[in-house]
Amino acid sequence: MIWLRLFWTFFKIGLFGFGGGYGMLSLIQNEVVEKQAWITSSEFTDIVAVSQMTPGPIGINSATYVGFKAIENAGMARTDAVCGSLLASFALMLPSFILMLLISAFFMRYKDHKSVQTVLSWLRPVVVGMLAAAVLLLLNTENLGVSLTPQFFISIGLLAGAFLATYVWKVGPIKVIIAAGILGGVIYSFV
Repeated sequence: MIWLRLFWTFFKIGLFGFGGGYGMLSLIQNEVVEKQAWITSSEFTDIVAVSQMTPGPIGINSATYVGFKAIENAGMARTDAVCGSLLASFALMLPSFILMLLISAFFMRYKDHKSVQTVLSWLRPVVVGMLAAAVLLLLNTENLGVSLTPQFFISIGLLAGAFLATYVWKVGPIKVIIAAGILGGVIYSFV
């Protein structure tokens, strides 16, 4: 039954998705594109792009879209697809909610204990690895293309400019995003 598979898939992702939404991307891609085949690789790339642009965490936004598409692609009505998006989002959040309730009850009491500090030190490299996996996942032909077009060089220039503005000149990230959006829009309108 697709409802149970949808719930269980996103519950697992929520349970093991350390590192936030970007850390979850490789898990979501593996589960929904490769194992369940609910969406294509191209659709997943579109999900990531749209999820970054919409308000809210990227993991929740991705779950919402995949839940909708999974039910819709199963041939059910759009109202059922909306329920699928709600179910996937709820399933993704449920493990975090349960874990936060449990952890908050004990963490303040034992936060300085050596074994707790050891476990936290083990999780740090895992989180970095999950984020690196998300970056590698997005390095594909849909995102980078295979030819050296003017758009590719414009994108590289915008990336370099954003890096310099943020790390060298210490410009705030919101100003960099707005400036890059405006500059990119102007430049791309002429290309």
